Amino acid sequence: MTRIILIRHGQSVANLEGIFVGHKDAPLSELGKKQAEISAKYVTENYNVDKVYASDLKRAYNTGKAVADLIGKEVIKNENLREIYAGKWEGEKFDELVVKFPKSYGLWLENIGDSHPDDGESVSELQKRIVCQVEQIAKENEGKTVVIATHATPIRVFETYIKNKPLSEMKNIPWVSNASVTVLNYENKKFEIEKLSYDLHLGNLKTALPKNV
Repeated sequence: MTRIILIRHGQSVANLEGIFVGHKDAPLSELGKKQAEISAKYVTENYNVDKVYASDLKRAYNTGKAVADLIGKEVIKNENLREIYAGKWEGEKFDELVVKFPKSYGLWLENIGDSHPDDGESVSELQKRIVCQVEQIAKENEGKTVVIATHATPIRVFETYIKNKPLSEMKNIPWVSNASVTVLNYENKKFEIEKLSYDLHLGNLKTALPKNV
């Protein structure tokens, strides 16, 4: 059995400022750095981690690095683990997206699985990218425990996939919180959820996306 531990990045400066960033490289906030440290401690104390992969974007990379530093490993950067590419939405405040892109962002809010950021990557395209990459990592690390530090939408589309739900039902799957831990077991070409969006270890330092995302 292979264990995959998905960690969403800690709070970013963009999260703090209410800005939509996909491939835009927003760093962790001071709170986000602390969240990453706490989650790294939780993961390494409860699991024997063999490898750490991460999106190459700073907020996810440095979340993964917090784990890697504790086990004396290097982070394996992977662009395919990035957040959705949001095109014209990149760098816009959530409140402004509703005004500037009422139709497309309205669909994101109402039925995210069928949505497509203007001049960006569709949610369907994102799911294909993430599923392909996570499955490849799982197959390449048979019998090992691997941490993957990534982003909110990738985790949400992957959860939709392993629950055998169509993207039209993704709207019923909630966002995971910052620095939350999702543990998956991979065996016989199938993923099973062991732990989902676990964040109790963060105590009163928990943060999540607002309702207008």
